[in-house]
Amino acid sequence: MEIVNTTALIAGSIYGALAIILGAFGAHALKKHMTAERLESFEVGVKYQMYHAIFLVVLGLMPAQLDIRGAINIIIIGVFLFSFSIYGLTLSTTFKKKIKILGPITPIGGLCMVIGWVMLLIQFIKLL
Repeated sequence: MEIVNTTALIAGSIYGALAIILGAFGAHALKKHMTAERLESFEVGVKYQMYHAIFLVVLGLMPAQLDIRGAINIIIIGVFLFSFSIYGLTLSTTFKKKIKILGPITPIGGLCMVIGWVMLLIQFIKLL
């Protein structure tokens, strides 16, 4: 079986490792500095990052006959924009240096992830 996208495998592996590191960082180092609400937001970024890390590895192992490179790329971008903007927002707000530009980036990242999923749906429907 030919792997469709090593980029998905690499990105999924990096995102997975970073999700574990950032999750531990949030649970231990940030717990005493963040409000419960901010810590919960940080954890949302970690969860979505890990879900999509696993998903990217699965996509990277899909047969080459599926044309899913575009979906993979938009999901990689979406995870970065979504999760890392949440990390930036929660950290910058916690340490009194709020980076306001990150606020509008989070929903753009979420939209990219949704678009990636819809692109996959279209490719899977074509298999019928």
